[in-house]
Amino acid sequence: MPDEYWKLVKPIWNEISINDSEEKFLRDFENADERPRLLFAAHWAQSEFMNGGLGQFFANPTGILAPEAVRAFRAIGMPLTAATLSEAMKFFGDPYPRDREARLSIIERFFEDNGEDENPILDQEEIFAVQIEEENGGFWEAADRYATSG
Repeated sequence: MPDEYWKLVKPIWNEISINDSEEKFLRDFENADERPRLLFAAHWAQSEFMNGGLGQFFANPTGILAPEAVRAFRAIGMPLTAATLSEAMKFFGDPYPRDREARLSIIERFFEDNGEDENPILDQEEIFAVQIEEENGGFWEAADRYATSG
């Protein structure tokens, strides 16, 4: 069963653009079937986190899909992980800015005001690190289970 979720994500991998406008992303995302698109969002969130933390996820183009990643984690049986990501998103304000430049501006302002050594989402980052590995068997097991459940 390992990497069963990837069998659903791979066919849409190049069909959903995270590098263009919010409108294009949302159109592409909505055009994909629900299960693959949710797994796509969860995959990107966990992948960016594992590579460089929540800061990297939000600062990179992948941050465009944060709201979808929250829904995706709920769908795959990781509601605590979803809640932690949702809590981290609050740093950026309401409504959450899908525009990367807007997110980078908020991050830069924070560092200018608080210093480069501060991390505005440190608590969520530490919690997310445990949840992504442990909740519902960890991301990979939860994603594979979701991929094969329907």
